[in-house]
Amino acid sequence: MGFITAGVIIALIVIWAITTYNSLVKLRNKCENAWSQVSVVLKRRADLIPNLVETVKGYAKHESETLEKVMAARNAFTNAATPEDMMASSGEITRALGRLFAVAEAYPDLKANQNFTSLQNDLRDTENKIQYARQFYNDAVNAFKNKCEMFPSNIIANMGGFKPMPFFEVEEADKEVPKVQF
Repeated sequence: MGFITAGVIIALIVIWAITTYNSLVKLRNKCENAWSQVSVVLKRRADLIPNLVETVKGYAKHESETLEKVMAARNAFTNAATPEDMMASSGEITRALGRLFAVAEAYPDLKANQNFTSLQNDLRDTENKIQYARQFYNDAVNAFKNKCEMFPSNIIANMGGFKPMPFFEVEEADKEVPKVQF
């Protein structure tokens, strides 16, 4: 009778360990999938930027510093190797685009340009998609982080080498309104 009880307890522990391990793998994969979705929309935004810059160049020739900052931020994003680097460069793109759109306000002809308006709308739509993808990613990271840190699943997480992924956070500089001098 004692062997049967011990066998049942061991079987339950093994089943729990396997189930916990599999749920950690599932949550990690969900995080990776969510990040790939963020990456796709960030790439779309980066792809729209050269067209926007070319459109603005014709109207705002003396705003070259702003345009250079936008392109430098885009290049930093395209050269980013890790999600953390992509997150940081994404924040820089957001700040640079904010400055660019603030500059564009000073050029009525540019604001009336159909190509500029279309690109601005595409970027606005993409920014909305980025916000949604960031939220989905952060929700997945939160669920994975909870599973990795809560007892008793943290035992399996530590044994399996599961490490929580970083949240996609808004930098303090991104919360500020861009300052533009004319």
